[in-house]
Parts: sequence; C-alpha cells; structure tokens
Amino acid sequence: MGTYSRSSGRDSGRSGGRSSSYGGQRSQGGNRGGYAGGSRGGYAPQRSYGRRRGGNQGQYIDPARFINKNVAPEVQQVFVPKHNFADFEIQDSLKSNILGRGYQTPTPIQDRTIPHTLSGKDVVGIANTGTGKTAAFLIPLIHKVLSNRAERVLVVVPTRELAIQIEDEFWQFADQLRIGAVSCVGGAPIYRQLNILRRDPHFVIGTPGRIIDLIKRGAIDLGRFNTVVLDEADRMLDMGFIDDIKDMLALMPDKRHTLFFSATLSREIEALIGKFLTDPVHISVSTGDSSKNVEQDIVRIDRGMNKIDVLDQLLSKPEFAKVLVFGKTKQGVETIAQNLMRRGHKAESIHGDKNQRSRQQALNLFKDERVNILVATDVAARGIDVPGVTHVINYDIPMTYADYVHRIGRTGRAGKRGKALTFID
Repeated sequence: MGTYSRSSGRDSGRSGGRSSSYGGQRSQGGNRGGYAGGSRGGYAPQRSYGRRRGGNQGQYIDPARFINKNVAPEVQQVFVPKHNFADFEIQDSLKSNILGRGYQTPTPIQDRTIPHTLSGKDVVGIANTGTGKTAAFLIPLIHKVLSNRAERVLVVVPTRELAIQIEDEFWQFADQLRIGAVSCVGGAPIYRQLNILRRDPHFVIGTPGRIIDLIKRGAIDLGRFNTVVLDEADRMLDMGFIDDIKDMLALMPDKRHTLFFSATLSREIEALIGKFLTDPVHISVSTGDSSKNVEQDIVRIDRGMNKIDVLDQLLSKPEFAKVLVFGKTKQGVETIAQNLMRRGHKAESIHGDKNQRSRQQALNLFKDERVNILVATDVAARGIDVPGVTHVINYDIPMTYADYVHRIGRTGRAGKRGKALTFID
C-alpha cells in the first residue's frame, strides 16, 4: 500500500431553467421591502405568489406555508445514550482518535447504528443531515477495515460537498491508521483520482456519475467491494441517480454489507431497500420538522422595487450575521453574489458551474466566517453542515416545498433558533 493523500472534487450541480425576475403587480397588504408576514393583512390568498413563471414550472406553494412567526421554543427531550464511545468494541487505535477529538457520548443515530454495523447487519437509517450519521457509519467501517485490510468500502453520495465532508471526517478518525480514502467526484482533475485509485485505497467516496465513469475506465472494480453505504438516498433519487445506483449495486457481490441512509422513506426508496438489502435493521431518529426551529416570514417585492436592493438592505442589518441566500439557477446565483460584493458585502457563491477548488474555497470561507454570505443553488441544500447560520433567504422560490424545508434546515440547528425569509412578488 502506498502513502495516502487527499483528493477531492464534485459533480456539477444539476440546475436548469431561467432565473425569475420578481416584480410585476403590487402585492396586497404588505409593507414595502420589509418583513410582511403579519402587517396590514399579510399575504393575499387569492393571488398565486408561489407559482412559477416561464418554462421551468415548479410545484405551487401556498405563501402561507412560508410564514410561521409565532415559534415557541420546543421542549427537547434529553437523550440518554446506551453507550459511550469508550464502550464500543472497536480497535484501540481508532478509539484513541475518537476520544482524542473530544467525542464522548454518541448521538442517537450513532448510539443505535454502530452496534448493528459492527455486527455486520444491513442497516436502514432514517435521519437528517446534522444528526451525526457520517460518524455512525465511518467509525464501525474503519474498524472493519482495520480488522481486515482486504476490505474495501464504497460510499455513494449525491453531491460533491457531501463527499468532501465525509472524506474530511474520515481523515480525522483514520489519522495515523495507515488506511486510505479517495473522493471520486466531478469538477476536479480525474487524473489525480486515478493516481490515488492505483494505490488501492480502502474507502472510495463519490458521486454516482464520477464513479460510473471510473468503472468504465477500469479504475474501480466493484466486485472487490463487499461494503457499500448509500447516503442521502432520497436526494440521489431526486437528482435522477436511481439507475446509476442500481447499476453499481448490480456490479457488487451478492453477499455484501449494505448501509442505507435517507431523510425520508418514499415508495421508491422502499423498493430499493427490498431489492438490495438483506433483512436490514430499521433505525429512525426523530429529529422533528426543522421548520419548527425556524421563524419563517415573507418579504414582499412591490412594483418598482428591485429584489437585489431589498436583499442589500436586509443584509446590511447587524442581525444578519451568517446568511445563506438561495437562488434558482447557477447564473442567477453568480450574478447575485457579484452584485452583493460590488455593494460592499462579504459574499461568495457556490453552484455547479464552479470547479471543485472554487466551491471548496467558497464553502471554507463561509465556514470560517471570513465571508458572512453564501449564495447557493439547491445543490447546497443537502449535505452542507455549516454551524451558526443565522438566516436563510429564499431569493427565488424553491421548486418544491420539500426543497424549501431542506433550505431552511440549514439554520435553526443544534438547539439554536433560526430565521428564514422568502421573497414574494
């Protein structure tokens, strides 16, 4: 085995359609450019504010669903784990890395998943991003590799960002353990990934499109992989990766160890589970609707008002300390970010037209609070776990209400309250 180094990149985001310019007729009963959810009658239900224009039609969303101002803090039930990390039957070297990074008590998904994974059982985990599920599968699978270095693990995820975060977490747990990993994703030079694959890393973490490409090039032989993790499975189905997933699983040994994680459990996902998993253990971690932790309101854009001017005014307020702004298209997101920077804001953008290095740099700047505004397409709504986001602003209405919930779920995390604003014309 060679010396392992990190390699990363991501698939381009699948975003299309024309960006909307919100303007047109005056909305009823709203104040001009400010928070409008409860002033002068609120939204007007007879108007189709949430309906899309142009050729890229999305789901109609009643604007009333964007308003939830009277949010009372939830009484959180105290979780008492059955285990501590020190109690898990894992290699001492791995346990040392875990404890050395301050991990003491597992989260609910970790507490319930790790023992079953260590015993070799297939697992279906229903849990949202931010619940600690990455460690829930990495820890027992790293132990598995340390116990048998011939073991190879495939981790399939929907986005570049999630692949990078999983690889980063892998290296924290695998420090000095002489095992390796590679991120196989688009947007990064494929030759670097090919070079690392030649060293036969134990973990391959990637997006379906790039993994399929590398299989066709003969760089990955899935017949050697006895363990597979499908993470954010519902998102992969939404992005049209279902056939790629089926193709990959069909290339793996019939007798394999499969871990399946999803935030939701649709009929399509249940069909995948029934076909590809063997007597799985079902684990559901109830995290509640993320919207319950988020105060939600709308911002009306009246005739003659410019959306970017309204956004500029909001972001100039001191309480907007760390903000995610969501747009519909890659070009639109870049235009918003550039406009905000010209107005003196510390902003960056993240979308599918950027290469891996630029996307990772933008994300790191936002995480490290060197910029306080990140403008993103919906590719960033899943898999990005950035602490301390104070506000989510929906500059463009999301395609579906599920996308809306995913967007606003980036704030109001870890017991904190968050705010979400949606621009409505």
